Amino acid sequence: MSRIGKLPVSIPASVTVTVSAENVVSVKGPKGEMSQAVHPSINVEVVDSEIIFTINEQNDSVETKQKQAFHGLYRSLVHNMVVGVSEGYVKKLELVGVGFRATNQGNLIEFALGYTHNIFLQLPNEVKVETKSERNQNPLIILESCDKQLLGQVCAKIRSFRMPEPYKGKGVLFVGEQIRRKSGKSAGAK
Repeated sequence: MSRIGKLPVSIPASVTVTVSAENVVSVKGPKGEMSQAVHPSINVEVVDSEIIFTINEQNDSVETKQKQAFHGLYRSLVHNMVVGVSEGYVKKLELVGVGFRATNQGNLIEFALGYTHNIFLQLPNEVKVETKSERNQNPLIILESCDKQLLGQVCAKIRSFRMPEPYKGKGVLFVGEQIRRKSGKSAGAK
């Protein structure tokens, strides 16, 4: 990670970045606006169209190894913010199973996942959702946001409603995900 942490973050033309005196990086672009507080042991500078992160040697509040870890962490977080506000992040989930459905009204999603009751999930305003149900295809849930971390948390929450199981492969999967299948009891009896 040390190789990546030293690379500057390039700023696209449609994005504006400001660094406040309290070491808070604010990023604004066509998809949204985000901000991140940076630890005092890391210096952040905007030079030309790049964000440069350096370790503050005068700050002795943490040890050197922790400073190096913060260096890569905050560089990665700010890079994700720049990509998020300029391009955005998209995750696609697939419902595999007989009778599994998902419908949405605004940011409220209703799931039918084989339980006796339907599951309702209210998404944050930063996440946009679209559901697709086509004949002879598994239902799809398409989630889009500028915040990569929030999008991952929402996907993990949806996936936790019905985790993919290894025997029949049913559950909530990411599109393109391969499930390691088990043979079951009948394979060992022969």
